Amino acid sequence: MSDSVVGAAPLQQEYDVVVVGSGGGALTGAALAASAGLSTLVLERTALIGGTSAYSGGACWLPGTDVQQRAGLPDSTEGARQYLAAVLDEPDQDRVEALLTQAPKLVAQLEADPLMEFEWIPFAEYYDAPGRVPMGRSIQPKNVRRDELDERVGAILRPPVERDRAGGTGRSTLSGGQALIGRLAAIVLRDGGTIATGHHVTGLRRNEAGRVDVVLVDGPDGPVEVTARRGILVAAGGFEGSNERRAAHGTPGDAAWTMAPRGTNTGEIIDAAAALGAATDFSGEGWFCPGLQQPDGSGTFTLGFRSGLMVDQTGRRYGNECLPYDRFGRVMAASEDRVPSWFVFDSREGGRLPAIAMPEGDPAEHLEAGTWVQADSIADLARTAGLDAGVLTATVERFNGFTATGVDEDFGRGVDEYDTFFAGGTGPNKALTPVDQPPYFAAKFVLSDLGTKGGLVTDADGRVLDAAGQPIPGLYAASNSTASVFGSAYPGPGAPLGAAMAFASLAVEDMQRD
Repeated sequence: MSDSVVGAAPLQQEYDVVVVGSGGGALTGAALAASAGLSTLVLERTALIGGTSAYSGGACWLPGTDVQQRAGLPDSTEGARQYLAAVLDEPDQDRVEALLTQAPKLVAQLEADPLMEFEWIPFAEYYDAPGRVPMGRSIQPKNVRRDELDERVGAILRPPVERDRAGGTGRSTLSGGQALIGRLAAIVLRDGGTIATGHHVTGLRRNEAGRVDVVLVDGPDGPVEVTARRGILVAAGGFEGSNERRAAHGTPGDAAWTMAPRGTNTGEIIDAAAALGAATDFSGEGWFCPGLQQPDGSGTFTLGFRSGLMVDQTGRRYGNECLPYDRFGRVMAASEDRVPSWFVFDSREGGRLPAIAMPEGDPAEHLEAGTWVQADSIADLARTAGLDAGVLTATVERFNGFTATGVDEDFGRGVDEYDTFFAGGTGPNKALTPVDQPPYFAAKFVLSDLGTKGGLVTDADGRVLDAAGQPIPGLYAASNSTASVFGSAYPGPGAPLGAAMAFASLAVEDMQRD
């Protein structure tokens, strides 16, 4: 058996189900298929499984389940329906209903397996809208020790982002996205599934009857073809890693700034399906976030600003820095003079960034590279960063005035529960802390993303549709390979994973109806 093929047998020519990708949606589909007794193959183009899901906190926006009930939350399917009705703009109601109906069934099905257990995590939802649950309704898999799972999983599991980018290895205790991917992969392998890493899918093919049933793969030993008897599930991420496709679809940002593992998610599989007549929709753009720029030019997911303020290239604030990250990212993307931005902060945290950045990087390396600058006065800080000293000084003075009154007259920072979720200030508004302790710092920020959210158009069963709105036989899709059920909105923590998992499970259910 090749070192790149993990499972009960070497790579075969035929399987019941072939899954393209190995993130949370892909492995949910694969785990359910394998557990149902279907021969299942997972194809991952890199040497490690998990994709961006393995980097994530593992939050899953799956409302109305027993997990929320066990935690005593005022969550329900109807409440989530009300929330989405207020948040989404012109949604596909059939898909929304499919997600809401499937969520509790999926979680119950997964938790019936001894390898999977979820818990509620407090994490505020992203909109003040009817149906919102105080402190959030998102759930995540419980932590699990690496040695509690099949050792083959640990050998191919992508490490957390800060370790992966540095060439390191994973931790002995898996949490968040690590726990999700590890647990699902363990189910796949336990139930006879096969995971083939280093296998890059280059195309798809229809048979004479018009069914898409062949996956073209570039493997370690050369090109191979694999046939899927029941269905092909495309859940391989978006096109965030391709600047060419980003430009073609009008998606802001840059491949260098995305949080997807390097060298992945370049969108070829979406194009391959489109070449067979699949409909596409790229209007949702992406799951955006402010990205702390690193000395190597990459960006890193940043949220939870505890103090400080963000300014554009004129030295002026342009938004509530404590907005949910996708909403602030969209504000950032609204004007060219906001990318890059500068985040101004003081020394009250010992010169560390007063936010959660994954990874943050070493402050000394930032200062040496110029992605951070430091000065003893705001005016000098502005000059070092190439900003207008008078404008930045006035901006900081105005902001500090708001911290004294507790009211952000410009952008309302600290009014919403999300604004104060990470904050710990001691003034009248805990989301407003003065910038008044020298030396001062400014960190360069770019527009990062957790992936794009445009791609294949699917129905409520996860079936890929053609331009006439008809299902393409044999072809299914989920995750960021599809046009998001949420459109351009990001309802709450774990919305990408929750939707990916729900529609992957619906796809596998439909495959079993054939």
